[in-house]
Amino acid sequence: MWNEVVKRIEEFIREKVRNANAKGVVFGLSGGVDSTVVAYLCKRALKKDEILALIMPEEGVTSKEDLEDAVFVAETLEIKYKIIEISDFVKMLVEKLGEGRRMSVANLKPRIRMIMNYYYANELNYLVVGTSNKSEIMIGYFTKFGDGAADFMPIGDLYKTEVWELAKFLGVPEKIIRKKPTAGLWVGQTDEDEIGMSYFELDEILKAIERGEKRCDEKFKKVEKMIKNSQHKRSFPEILKLRDLLC
Repeated sequence: MWNEVVKRIEEFIREKVRNANAKGVVFGLSGGVDSTVVAYLCKRALKKDEILALIMPEEGVTSKEDLEDAVFVAETLEIKYKIIEISDFVKMLVEKLGEGRRMSVANLKPRIRMIMNYYYANELNYLVVGTSNKSEIMIGYFTKFGDGAADFMPIGDLYKTEVWELAKFLGVPEKIIRKKPTAGLWVGQTDEDEIGMSYFELDEILKAIERGEKRCDEKFKKVEKMIKNSQHKRSFPEILKLRDLLC
């Protein structure tokens, strides 16, 4: 099964680059399993000099382990990479905008990283590859116009638990697969703590919802609410239709 999945993703990546007449791809490499899987898939689909990984740590927030793992992945795959520390950018924006709530400041960080991805995409005529998975997309667990901004998303139809399975198939180091998922928004932050359940629980509920099932337990209702409240994140801005008044 995974062999066929990988073949389809490889062709998808090549097709997107070819159809856009682009020269390659750029993506953020965090040292986590999702971006690592994307790195492995891009390396299989493209030439190594057609790939740029941006490693964008934040001083005092990004762990030494994550930084080292990101560098290790890029060097193991022999793909180009740049390390760009984002602390100065965060500090400058907060000084200009005024200190905000923790989540407001936290969401600046993936948007800063998005700007860097698109800077290099423009500079090199590359496409930005998204690293979000299906679980996070469905419940809106991403920053709008931040890590949710991309030209295409090769693993966006894979649940988080399936990304772990694919990572094993691709030969991703076990230490990266077993690492606690985190968006790196603040010290000690983990995805499962924020979501309020494990990815195994979340994926079981999401699959049930896609099958059309209904349940009354609190976690099921919580996930339904997350899907509903985040619908705007998965849609283009709605355009008000006025042509009937202007004809």
